[in-house]
Amino acid sequence: MASEGGPSGLALRLSEMGEKTREFGGAITDPQKQRRIMLVIVCVALLLDNMLYMVIVPIIPDYLADLESEQSAHVHLVLHPNSTFNSTGQPKSNRDNLDVQIGVLFASKAIVQLLVNPLSGTFIDRVGYDIPLLIGLTIMFVSTCIFAFAENYATLFAARSLQGLGSAFADTSGIAMIADKYTEEGERRKALGIALAFISFGSLVAPPFGGILYEFAGKRVPFIVLAVVCLADGLLLLTVVKPFSNRTRENMPVGTPIYRLMIDPYIAVVAGALTVCNIPLAFLEPTIANWMESTMHSTKWEMGLTWLPAFFPHVLGVYITVKLAAKHPHLQWFYGAVGMVIIGASSCVVPACKTFGQLIAPLCGICFGIALVDTALLPTLAFLVDVRYVSVYGSIYAIADISYSVAYAMGPIVAGQIVHNLGFAQLNLCMGLVNVLYAPALLLLCNVCQMKPSHSERDNLLEEAPQGLYDTIKMEERKGKKKGYSSSGKCLAVDENGFDPFRAQRSYSEESSEYT
Repeated sequence: MASEGGPSGLALRLSEMGEKTREFGGAITDPQKQRRIMLVIVCVALLLDNMLYMVIVPIIPDYLADLESEQSAHVHLVLHPNSTFNSTGQPKSNRDNLDVQIGVLFASKAIVQLLVNPLSGTFIDRVGYDIPLLIGLTIMFVSTCIFAFAENYATLFAARSLQGLGSAFADTSGIAMIADKYTEEGERRKALGIALAFISFGSLVAPPFGGILYEFAGKRVPFIVLAVVCLADGLLLLTVVKPFSNRTRENMPVGTPIYRLMIDPYIAVVAGALTVCNIPLAFLEPTIANWMESTMHSTKWEMGLTWLPAFFPHVLGVYITVKLAAKHPHLQWFYGAVGMVIIGASSCVVPACKTFGQLIAPLCGICFGIALVDTALLPTLAFLVDVRYVSVYGSIYAIADISYSVAYAMGPIVAGQIVHNLGFAQLNLCMGLVNVLYAPALLLLCNVCQMKPSHSERDNLLEEAPQGLYDTIKMEERKGKKKGYSSSGKCLAVDENGFDPFRAQRSYSEESSEYT
């Protein structure tokens, strides 16, 4: 026998090193490790998207105002070369025009996301989750770089719209991937709760992050930092998951068309709740700074830190909902309804606040309520698809993204007009009333947890061959139920989740006539 230090021992060690290298360089095959890394990748993508959405809040208005002043000064000097120009003030018409430009710029991301989501959801159902996530990260990286070096309104508008395109792929495929990897309801709630915490952190920490870097390092630095993180996340996805590896996709189950999901009454109620509960946040973000400045004479740092304290109650709401749902999963609808009532009450309190300290409490209440609604209802969407349709989640979470986009597309454009015509207090009272009135609609979901899972196409796609007679019989029964028959050849009984026995009976009769 050769010694350990001889050629055989050296060859053995080199072989082991090669196997470890291939395991590190290739896609991770262990399901537990893979889904943990995928959760990290998705959470970073969601964090980046929401930071990029909110980081422009303290940057773009001031930057556009400077551009407007420079253009006005240039025009004034051309027309009146021998006179002086005071750039500290702007005509009211110019200021109104600037406000409209800012509102359209802020809303353009959500509008594009709203238009693209029906297509991106179908695309995700067809090709899987990893390739759309990589497409979304790539588009977000490009849009962030454009933001960093843009020097006029048209380029900023193109970058903002491009971000909406990337978000339609990255957000939808990321949330859908979490639902696909975590099939057990308790684990799925925890994973989606973690993702929601990253979304909240990105949305609430981005304004002070962008404001501080913009003040001390200039406009480009915040976007360059986000672009570098986005690039690293995309490279991690390419290295770990290898989305373009040769994998068979023809065996993937066919997802339910998005239009069929939209007309489902249970899904429609959940989508409506997601839209309504996010309206206060979407409408307050573009209007609360001016209101704080006019009513309580807040400083810039107070306006910049308005939403940051609300991060902690949002995380608390996610944690409480996950724990309660683990003990009482049949009350998911109730947690969502309570959240909407809290959002409504908090919205009504906002106009009564007179100081910055008083304002923090209702804003924390709004974010706490949103956490209850999102954490309770996002897993419900995946459960509804599992029990009523095929377990493919691209289209269902495209609907969820559409629900958010509706609120955030209207907010920057509609909220300012409502405040101008009716007043800030009336805006908040209307938002609070809508949330409280919508809460009883969630009673429709009270019996959802009693639905039994349907036998979807995914059940027939076994990763391994059946082991033994029992597994073989069970697989044949699943195939028979999918076709509408039992293994004995008789027509199945009606399924309470939507199985059509008449269509099965007609098909069975036609096949029998063909054989006779």
